[in-house]
Amino acid sequence: MLDACAELVDEVGYEGLTTTLLAERAEVAIGSVYQFFPDKRAIVQALTLRTMEAYLQRLDERFASDDLTGWWDGVDAAIDEYITMHRTVPGFRTLHFGDVVDLHLLDEQRDNNGVIADQLARVLTERFGLADEPHLRFILEIAVEAADALIKLAFRRQPEGDDRVLVEAKALIREYLHRQVQGGAGESSAAGDPAGVSAVADAG
Repeated sequence: MLDACAELVDEVGYEGLTTTLLAERAEVAIGSVYQFFPDKRAIVQALTLRTMEAYLQRLDERFASDDLTGWWDGVDAAIDEYITMHRTVPGFRTLHFGDVVDLHLLDEQRDNNGVIADQLARVLTERFGLADEPHLRFILEIAVEAADALIKLAFRRQPEGDDRVLVEAKALIREYLHRQVQGGAGESSAAGDPAGVSAVADAG
C-alpha cells in the first residue's frame, strides 16, 4: 500500500490522493486500507517515516564507505543523497519529508526539517566524533532549511533538477558551515578538527 501511495502522490498530488484510489492501485479491498490506516494522512505519514529511515540508511552506508575529510563533507554527502532521492524514489519529490501534508508530520513537537537536522546531527556525531552540542544542531537546522529550499527550487525549474541551482546550493551550504567553524576556532578547525564545533558552541 505504501508503494501504491508513493506512485499516486506523484501522479495526482496529496490533494488528489484518496483511500479509494489507493485501494484500487494496491489491488486490495478498501476495508484492508482502513484496517491499517484511518485516513490518507496516516498513510502518507507512514510512507514519509519509511522514506526518512531509507534516507538515514543511505547516509550510514555512504559514511561507512566514503573517505570523507571533514564533517561538512558529511553534510555534502547528505545533500547528494537528498538530491538522488528526488530523482529516484517514488513520491519523494512530491512529499519530501511531509511538509506538503503537515510541517509537524514526523513529530508533533518539532517541524519536519528540525527532525531531519537532529537525525543528521546523530549520524555526523557517530561518524566524526563531534560533540553533540545545541549549536551543532542549530547550524545543521539552518543548513537543512537552506538546502531544502534551494533543492525544491531546482526541481521546480527542471524535472531532474536544475544543476546550476544544485551546484550553488552545495556551495552555499559548504561556505556557511566553513564560516561557522572558522569563526569559532580558526583555520585549523576548517581542516577537519571537530573541536571547532565545540568552540563555536561554547561561544554561542
